Amino acid sequence: MDFAAQYGFDGVLVEGWNEGWDGSWFHNGDVFSFTQAYPDFDINAISQYGKSKNVRLIGHHETSGSVTNYRKQMNDAYDLYKKHGVTQVKTGYVADGGDIKRVDENGIIRHEWHDGQFMVNEYLHSVTEAAKRGISINTHEPIKDTGLRRTYPNWIAREGARGQEFNAWGSPPNNPEHTAILPFTRMLAGLMDFTPGIFNLAPQGLDAENRVQTTLTKQLALYVVLYSPIQMAADLPRNYVQRLDAFQFIQDVPTDWSDSIAVAGEVGDYVAFARKQRGAEDWYLGALTDEKPRKLTVKLDFLTPEKRYEAQIYRDGKNADWLTNPYDYAIETQVVTANDSLSLSLAASGGTAIRFKAL
Repeated sequence: MDFAAQYGFDGVLVEGWNEGWDGSWFHNGDVFSFTQAYPDFDINAISQYGKSKNVRLIGHHETSGSVTNYRKQMNDAYDLYKKHGVTQVKTGYVADGGDIKRVDENGIIRHEWHDGQFMVNEYLHSVTEAAKRGISINTHEPIKDTGLRRTYPNWIAREGARGQEFNAWGSPPNNPEHTAILPFTRMLAGLMDFTPGIFNLAPQGLDAENRVQTTLTKQLALYVVLYSPIQMAADLPRNYVQRLDAFQFIQDVPTDWSDSIAVAGEVGDYVAFARKQRGAEDWYLGALTDEKPRKLTVKLDFLTPEKRYEAQIYRDGKNADWLTNPYDYAIETQVVTANDSLSLSLAASGGTAIRFKAL
């Protein structure tokens, strides 16, 4: 919370605060309590400390697919969060396909699919109960976006495809073309909480299977390419402190846009988006590629005519490569107008992120 307050973030998400995370939680979500914290987590003291820093505590409920256990506790759990000023909750339904567990009216255990009708109703029940308490929901392991958030605007975000977390324990992790595919598939249905912004790209070494298969500036580009009205800085604070110059883009990039333009792309190969900050004159651009390095020429005709901008460019360095040298990046600025074009050099599984700051 101190880090969030210092660098302008308005919330901190805490997972693992509630009893049940020991032992067999993945296969037995019945062990979870959604109202009982571990002894070393004082939810009242922490929420009050956050309030003093103008940083919200963001809640988390992992069900491990035991949806009857969650439903029985849901009202009390949301009441607890409301009491402590928690207005946003990330819910999770981690379970193997077809292994959602429910207990029917006769006490018989049934199993469901995440995207079956029963679970569609469960997700919606969570959203409507949260709405009664002024709480918004960010659903993980959900169905894809369906347009219901127009009816229920507190359904602020959702996952619904392989997110960043699969790079930590996926087998295999997300490959370089994954985020060059999502804009043409999953993202057509609506927003996605991908949790970008990883700066420690290979915590177990460059040769480890479980690592992030991107360059660092591709992580920055994801904030623009993959739309979500709530975004995380998903790495540890100490990893951002090591690269505060690149971290500046995460501090600057907004989460909501008044205009979005698909600038360039080929399915599974590369993609570039330009988006205008809602309520401001600044534009942002994110471009990324698959495992192949490539050059893109981007016309800046989306910028306001006859207006000058400072292009703050975060790009792959000359020797950048996701596999061998993912941390090589460069930051540079230049003044541009709508009449200009920029040539972007994207490394293997690389990217470019640009803020066009109106002058």
